[in-house]
Parts: sequence; structure tokens; C-alpha cells
Amino acid sequence: MLRTRLITSLIALPLVIALIRAGGIPFFALVLAVLTVAVVEFCRLMEKDQFRPALPWALLLLWVLLLDAQFPGWGLFGPGLSLVLLGSLAWQLVRRQEKPVANWSLTLTGALYIGWCGWHILRLRNLPDGFWWMMTVLPAVWLADSGAYFVGRMWGRHKMAPMLSPGKTWEGYIGGIVIGTLLTAGLAALWNLAAGPHGPRAIDGAGVGLLVGTLSPGGDLAVSMIKRQVGAKDSGTLFPGHGGALDRVDSLLWAAVLGYYFIWWTH
Repeated sequence: MLRTRLITSLIALPLVIALIRAGGIPFFALVLAVLTVAVVEFCRLMEKDQFRPALPWALLLLWVLLLDAQFPGWGLFGPGLSLVLLGSLAWQLVRRQEKPVANWSLTLTGALYIGWCGWHILRLRNLPDGFWWMMTVLPAVWLADSGAYFVGRMWGRHKMAPMLSPGKTWEGYIGGIVIGTLLTAGLAALWNLAAGPHGPRAIDGAGVGLLVGTLSPGGDLAVSMIKRQVGAKDSGTLFPGHGGALDRVDSLLWAAVLGYYFIWWTH
């Protein structure tokens, strides 16, 4: 399993960095593809619990949000959201299935959660010096996760959320915050040498690392809650050794929101 995870990471990571670097349509296509799979996985998970969210309407809502983020001048948000809200409700009226209100709600909430957080991923990349900000915010998740893993393995004693994620400990959580904050500050200082005065600074990296390390584990626990309810180990099988798309972006979704507003408020 570890070998499979490592091979997948070695293949995927350079490609992801290259697409982040390219920005524009290539990066938009990456986000669109991964989050489309994540929404499909969410709907399939709900089907395990005998619900029937309307996948076409869920995908349409996701695409409206992502297109609005990438092309705000198109003015898609209002008309698109209205179409999805009314159309998905009408869909339930004519399907004559059990639990239509729950199915309608799940159609909207899953896609809204993934799509609205994904909106922030695209907006973050489209900021001035967005490449460098992306290369600060996203690694903050992995640095905090790695710190939490190693500290938890060595000193973890007190379970953080045993019903949702038995491996997480409070010691690992605190370690992830500290290590993530320090290493993200160092990473931002390094990027500043290349990006110049308008790029991230060490203090920015510390702020991002602190926010992400403290709050982004909520994204992982949220997806764990969903999987626990339906009795699934992984959301899917898109990434060998890593699970599905939703498994891979759970904390990144929160990090993008946190990072975007941190930058928006401080710059």
C-alpha cells in the first residue's frame, strides 16, 4: 500500500504543479475534472444509504460555480443558480421517489459544498502572484498533515475523534499546527525570493500555516463523517493507494477558502 501511494504521488505531484504553474484553462480543467469526480463520489456514497440525489443537477451546480469563478464576466452565477434550484426541485416532483425532500437537499448540498470551496481554489490561483500563493496554501495542508502524522505516531495518546478518525490524536493535531506553521513560514520566505515584494512573505506563510493547520482538519473529519454514515472506507478509487477524489481534496477545500480570505483581508 505504501509503495502504491508513493508511486501515485510521484506521478501526480509534478503534473499538478505544472498545471498550477500554467494556470488559466489547463488549471481550470484540472479542478473541473477532479471536483466532478468528487461530486459523483458524494452522490454514490449517498446511494449506499438509500438516498437518490440527482447527479445531473448536482454536476450542473458544480459547473456553474466553477465557471463563475474562472469567468466572472459571463454573469453565470445568478441565472445558473436559479436554474439549478428550480430545475432540481421540479425533477423531484416528477420522479415520484421516496424521500424526495432529502434527495433534493442532498443534490444541492453536496455540490454546493464541493463547488463553492472549489470556487475559492480557482479564485486563489487567479490572484496576482496566484501561483506563489497556491504553492503556499496547498503545501500548508500537507506539511500540517505530515507533522500531525509523525507527532501522533510518536507521542499520540489522546484520541481526537475516535468515532470518525481513530488515528487522529490531540497530540498529533497540536504538532501539525506547530510544524505546519513553521514550515509554511519558511516555504513562503523561500517563495518570496523568487516572487518579489508582492509575493508571500514569511509572516504570510505563518498566518496561512496557522489557519490551515488549525481548521483544515475539519474537512478531513467531514468526509470521514460522510463515509462513516454509509459504511465506506474510501470515497472512491481514482487514486491508487489514496482513495477517491473526495478523499484527496477534503482538507484542500477548506484550505483554499481559508487561504483566499486570509490573502484578501491582509493584502
